[in-house]
Amino acid sequence: MAQLNIKPLAATHMACTAAMMAFVAVIGPVARAIHLAEWQVGAVLTVGGVLWMLLSRPWGSMGDRQGRRKALLAGTGGFILSYGAMCALLVLALHTPLPNWMVFVGLMLTRGAVGAFYAAVPAVGQALIADHLPADRRAKALATVGAANGMGLVVGPAMAAALTQFSLVAPLLAIGLLPLLAFVLLRRSLPTSAPDTRSERTQVRMTDARLRRALAAAFVAMVCVYVAQVNVGFFALDRLGLAPHDAIGTAGSALTAVGVALIGAQLAARFIPLAPQRLLRLGALVSAAGFGCMPFAGTPVELVAFYFLAAAGMGWIFPSFAAMAANAVQPREQGAAAGLVGAAQGMGVVAGPLVGTFLYQAGPGVPYAIACVLLGLVAAWPGAAEGAGAD
Repeated sequence: MAQLNIKPLAATHMACTAAMMAFVAVIGPVARAIHLAEWQVGAVLTVGGVLWMLLSRPWGSMGDRQGRRKALLAGTGGFILSYGAMCALLVLALHTPLPNWMVFVGLMLTRGAVGAFYAAVPAVGQALIADHLPADRRAKALATVGAANGMGLVVGPAMAAALTQFSLVAPLLAIGLLPLLAFVLLRRSLPTSAPDTRSERTQVRMTDARLRRALAAAFVAMVCVYVAQVNVGFFALDRLGLAPHDAIGTAGSALTAVGVALIGAQLAARFIPLAPQRLLRLGALVSAAGFGCMPFAGTPVELVAFYFLAAAGMGWIFPSFAAMAANAVQPREQGAAAGLVGAAQGMGVVAGPLVGTFLYQAGPGVPYAIACVLLGLVAAWPGAAEGAGAD
């Protein structure tokens, strides 16, 4: 197989994730300044996840039909244009009085487009790795890309915090340049020709038995991630009894620890000599331990430590289910399979906040206990082979 330089692909993941996380970090204050309601902000954030879920598979299939280079450049280019349009709308709304409905509809369209085009990055990127690397090296390469994605989770909010002193949209404008630089790197480095995957195309479905375990793990992982994200601030307020300012600081520390743990665990995964199925089981057990301890957290230090432990396990889960999906299918099915993994993650992005906030009403520790059970089920999944794919 031809060698693939994954550094530009990793840089693209980091840049796009940093850009999206910067938007999440600043949208609250910006929304107050332009008089958007909380439900409108929630809808704007949700639409991106919904379109990511719906379009991951079409992007993956496009990569199968038309080549990875064309699909990945189209997705990254569309992300840049959509993100730029979203930033321009916010700048205009901050400096020119606009009707509330116009700003809301504009943000729904542009943020939705950001999610729709971002769907190409993980779907086509995973298939690209599967095209160029043998089965025993895919998990390590995917872990490297995942570590870069984790860096984006940390870099985006950190740059947002540093740049908001200049203006509310300064972080978006500055961080928005990162995907542009990544696009230039991709255009120069991506192979001009891809393996021939266009003949004898087959339909890979969500119910495909070969992918069942990987898709279930992808969905559960994203549900648990968003359960943790949406409830951390509430938990600090209600269970730890912190004042609002202290709760914000504790939540920020916990989410920073999550980013650090994801980066470290995925880098460490490159040196762990386990097959993807076994690494998935190990990661699920470690993450389940972190979530299982959360109902007993009584101090900010314990909360941060348990979030770190849960995220470390997630750092092994993410590259494992991606590698399992790639190893389970034939070369001509790689894009479609990666797209289905992205769709399963997108469903988790949509379901996680809803499940997390609903379960929280039963008690601060309940969402974490349910997450622990779900991860335990992932770890206990029978380890029989799930289909033979081509290396």
